[in-house]
Amino acid sequence: MTKFWRWACAICGGVVLWLAFPPVNIGWFAIFGVALIIASLFLARPRQAFGLGFLASSIFFLLLLHWLTIVGIDAWILLSLVCAAWFGLMGVVICLATRNRWWPLLVPGVWIAQEWIRGSWPFGGFPWGTLAFSQVETPMGKMATVLGLLGDSGWVVLSASLLVLAVQHVMIKKRQSAVIAGAGACLLIMLPGVIALPHHGDNHGGVASTRIGVVQGGTPSLGMNAFDVRRAVLDNHVRETMQLARDVDHNVSQAPAFVLWPENSSDLDPYLDQAASAAIGVAARSINVPILIGAVVSNPQDSNTVLNAGILWDPTTGAGQQYNKTHPVPFGEYIPFREILAPLIDRFDRIGRDFAAGTSTGIFQIGDVDAGNVICFEIAYNSVISPLISQGARVLTVQTNNATYAGTAQPDQQFMIERMRALETGRSVVVAATTGISAFINPDGSVLSQINEGETGSMVRSVALRGQRNLGSHVGSLVVFLWGLGSVGVVFVLSARAVRDRRRGQHKVVK
Repeated sequence: MTKFWRWACAICGGVVLWLAFPPVNIGWFAIFGVALIIASLFLARPRQAFGLGFLASSIFFLLLLHWLTIVGIDAWILLSLVCAAWFGLMGVVICLATRNRWWPLLVPGVWIAQEWIRGSWPFGGFPWGTLAFSQVETPMGKMATVLGLLGDSGWVVLSASLLVLAVQHVMIKKRQSAVIAGAGACLLIMLPGVIALPHHGDNHGGVASTRIGVVQGGTPSLGMNAFDVRRAVLDNHVRETMQLARDVDHNVSQAPAFVLWPENSSDLDPYLDQAASAAIGVAARSINVPILIGAVVSNPQDSNTVLNAGILWDPTTGAGQQYNKTHPVPFGEYIPFREILAPLIDRFDRIGRDFAAGTSTGIFQIGDVDAGNVICFEIAYNSVISPLISQGARVLTVQTNNATYAGTAQPDQQFMIERMRALETGRSVVVAATTGISAFINPDGSVLSQINEGETGSMVRSVALRGQRNLGSHVGSLVVFLWGLGSVGVVFVLSARAVRDRRRGQHKVVK
């Protein structure tokens, strides 16, 4: 492959991979985007491979994360390039892997390792752009129930690798090998379609269903100024909850077991602001069931920080169980190196106090329901979702605030992540957003009902509750270590041996 075609494949691969994600959202394109990137890296020199991987992923992430320009162009470019750096390193390892005959099995493992590391480090990582998040509407998405989320990404890359192998064998006229590789790729693509997905609840650990209410109250404005009028946001959610209560009284809506409010539905600390506490109490008493509110509260352990909390508000006793977000967003909810960066970047003044990280998982016991709660971007993190499932969550609730990014691709991208989590875990996912998208998602990833972006209102639906765990929730971590980190280790061992043998050959004395 000429140098020109390598770079052309890398550029096209980055664009095609982006097309698999919202707003375009054609999940099948992920296979072809990955295939183009692998083709560009095949037998490349390591330094060249870093540049190819970095270029392809820079294009991909700059397109995928364009919504971050709402915060700042510098934030958009910097985060995209940090993510791309991991792809560059992955490119080096992939180019080394392609020197081995078993490269179609090693390359997916290398990709899995990249996604795991990028989703974990630095500052807790950033897993946006994980391949599996684009696959909820394709048969391959079902592999997450068997191999876990990152294993599903590896399945996509394995299919793409066999596709590349088939094309290579066609070009060198190895027709039989090309047919075998092509048939293998087709089999991998279609095989997950036979996996049966759960549609209903079970009695493993509790009742099989319950009714949950969701409120989407809206904000007075959008963008960076969405929460300048915090009392108005709270009033909006109180008003919609009271309207839901009237609908229940008039048999327009069924009564829920509890109601879910979004993140930041009360940016006024209800523990300190008596008016905010009273307003929430009025809403809870009107509907006469607990409300899981989203609030910003002072940290009792450190007065210099605050907590992004989900609080279960009982109509009689008031504030009860509380979950504090365990994965606050760096540079969005807290400022690393504040002393250095705050004087240089004016918008950091909007974050007067850092958000502290919670220390416990978000399991709420609400009547007969064990609900696993996450807040906003936490839905993308395996380190947050996995403990909820292992600790018995039978439904996942998501409190989110997308008002800052309204009108961009971000709400749609997060919605696809939420759908993929339902599919992966076999749990219903209930989402409450300030400005959209609020939704009820079935355990198979399909959408039961939703309130679109920009709309306000409420809805109550019967939700399937499940206690049985998918195979993927048991073996997901094992897949990461065996296929992911194992492949990287094998590549480095084989590369080290090749270098050693080459040096021995160069120093061999011929008699």
